[in-house]
Amino acid sequence: MAATPRLGVVGSANVDLVVWVATLPEPGETIRARRYERLPGGKGANQAAAAAALGMDTSLFAAVGGDDDGAFLRDTLNTYGVTTTGVTVSSRATGRALIAVDEAGENTIVIIAGANETVDLRNQPLEECDVVLAQCEIPVAAVIEASRRAKRFILNVAPALELPSEVFRACEVVIVNHIEARSVPLEDIENCVITEGAQGARLLRRGEEIFRCVPPEVHAVDTVGAGDAFCAALAVHLARGGALVDALQYATTAGALATLDVGAQGARPTHQEVQQWLSREL
Repeated sequence: MAATPRLGVVGSANVDLVVWVATLPEPGETIRARRYERLPGGKGANQAAAAAALGMDTSLFAAVGGDDDGAFLRDTLNTYGVTTTGVTVSSRATGRALIAVDEAGENTIVIIAGANETVDLRNQPLEECDVVLAQCEIPVAAVIEASRRAKRFILNVAPALELPSEVFRACEVVIVNHIEARSVPLEDIENCVITEGAQGARLLRRGEEIFRCVPPEVHAVDTVGAGDAFCAALAVHLARGGALVDALQYATTAGALATLDVGAQGARPTHQEVQQWLSREL
């Protein structure tokens, strides 16, 4: 019997301080928030939580502070079923994100990196993972290390960073949004997925579009974390042996479903829920 595949997620872990507003403020404008919450977040933690919800054996490799926020994040991830033995405790404070969300579900985000700047993979068992998924809210050195040691490597270039060409060569898939796509060498990337929010996603092979996927129509409540659910779902489907085109459809659906509740980890669709929506589209 084949062993259950394991996904390793290398990335950030933050506490999100979220305010809900009628409209996002203009520069210099002061507005009144309608609601405030403290929620678990960070691209690495979000993607690990989303992968676990999809039924994947998931480990997170990250760093948090030895503070209440760090304990809150580890406890929450454990509740979600994420293995957190790879989450180290740093002398730096746990990272934070300041997020404003408007009535349409659009958002602005400011990151305070904190402990995320201390992520170190040298003693982490990345080789035990069948697929490693990483993002760029951590030191470039950690991204490079992950790309060198992973059996199969998927990179979400978010936020945009200047990365050596060896990282892109190591990638099975690179995932970027339509803005970050301007910062990556599309012609040199074997498989690049460009996400476009409600318009869906495109698959490019060395800069040439070969497939486009449209998401299901949903009433978005909060788009925070939708991109992370997309990345997690794509990695999960590939780790299970799925084809890239099918993985794109699966991920696009998961990303749309992740907008149906508040918080980056608030709406984490299950595998069954994604499959049900995919069945509707057939």
